[in-house]
Amino acid sequence: MKKIFSFGQKKRQNPSNSFAAPRRDCGVRASGRNAGYLIRDKDLGKLHKAASIGDVAKVQHLLLLRKQDMNDLDKVKRTPLHLACANGYPDVVSLLVERKCKLNLCDNDSRTPLIKAVECQQEECATILLEHGADANLVDANNNTALHYAASGLNKDIAAKLLKHKTNIEAKNKEGYTPLLLAITENNHDMVDFFLKNGANVNASDKSKRTALMIAVSSEPTGIVSLLLRYDVDLSCQDIYGCTAEEYAIVSGYPIYHQLINQYEIRKKHNQRLSPQINSSERVSTTGFNLGGPALDKELQKSPVQTSGRRIAGGNIL
Repeated sequence: MKKIFSFGQKKRQNPSNSFAAPRRDCGVRASGRNAGYLIRDKDLGKLHKAASIGDVAKVQHLLLLRKQDMNDLDKVKRTPLHLACANGYPDVVSLLVERKCKLNLCDNDSRTPLIKAVECQQEECATILLEHGADANLVDANNNTALHYAASGLNKDIAAKLLKHKTNIEAKNKEGYTPLLLAITENNHDMVDFFLKNGANVNASDKSKRTALMIAVSSEPTGIVSLLLRYDVDLSCQDIYGCTAEEYAIVSGYPIYHQLINQYEIRKKHNQRLSPQINSSERVSTTGFNLGGPALDKELQKSPVQTSGRRIAGGNIL
């Protein structure tokens, strides 16, 4: 990730004259069914080619002849299993798995068949691999796990299956992004909600110590900030330049963010000061500090939302 500050000394700077929104490098390639391999017939042996086009009968015939090892690598270190997963052929995947192929071999980018299946959103193929013991915590060349690719591909069903098979929800890639942080960069409210409900650390930070809230307030309003503030956010966290989420909010250009953070601070102080001896009728009402719902939606509609059209490509969101 590029530095967004330029300081001569390590002392704290005034964010009003040195702050810039974080660049959304995430270290994850574009996900989706169009993220498959570039395949050239001349680079493939018979078994690899049959697997890449889903020809189950041909794959079975070649395996019976035993002229090719099902774990053989092609010129870019792909196994037949990699190709079947990327192109979405669960019948071929099942056949190879039943024949005890190696599940965790890596291609040139250190991606396992499971990572490739998730990257290409081939849920059925990913499920077969998980059920047969594929390691869900292996990482690619950028330290992304399969769960990072699920977050990037906005696929909660695959993410849920990965978590069921003990995937580390706090794994960090080379940019320091956890799957939660990656979902925030995608402005995907449902995926952020999914990770938080499954125990993701709301105070997770990237390699520049930007927390989930800092990243969220650096984008146009979507409701994600309100969602994060329903959890135990630590507003005292500072990035590597000494800036807090509140300072990020102030310079974001969206007053609603600063309002929400102020409301959260007030609500948290009231809750902390409540004594077990005080009865409910004596407690200070906090109904005025609503961090979500219709009131927030109205405020968001007033904000000058910009459409960014960002997409992940080669590790950058454009």
